[in-house]
Amino acid sequence: MNTKKRPKYGNHKTVIDGINFDSKAEAIYYNQLKWLKQAKQIKNFKLQPKYILQEAFTKNGKRFRKIEYVADFEVHKLDGSVEVVDIKGVETKEFVIKRKLFERKYLNTLSVLVYDPSFGFVELDKLKKLKGKVKR
Repeated sequence: MNTKKRPKYGNHKTVIDGINFDSKAEAIYYNQLKWLKQAKQIKNFKLQPKYILQEAFTKNGKRFRKIEYVADFEVHKLDGSVEVVDIKGVETKEFVIKRKLFERKYLNTLSVLVYDPSFGFVELDKLKKLKGKVKR
């Protein structure tokens, strides 16, 4: 009897360079970033950068924890700009809220990408628009 738990969103954990990735798509993007850095197309990149969306606070004696967003990658470009990248298979309700909070607080570009074996990485918003046009 196989008791191995199936992934919640159908993703498959992958290990590259001793680093655990939540999905194959994240691992593929990591390899892409390594290549871009080696080719001097980007300055650097970070894994799992954390952003505070709301500080912890106390109200009426009750302590509320901070709200934090952990992206998949932070890419430092040659022009000095920073792009925050999140690789998604499924857009959760929690992510939709955190994305809005991030967009309000930070100036960095947040790119939400999905991976398609035929087309590579595509922005989630563009994919939604294309799917909407196909349904009509």
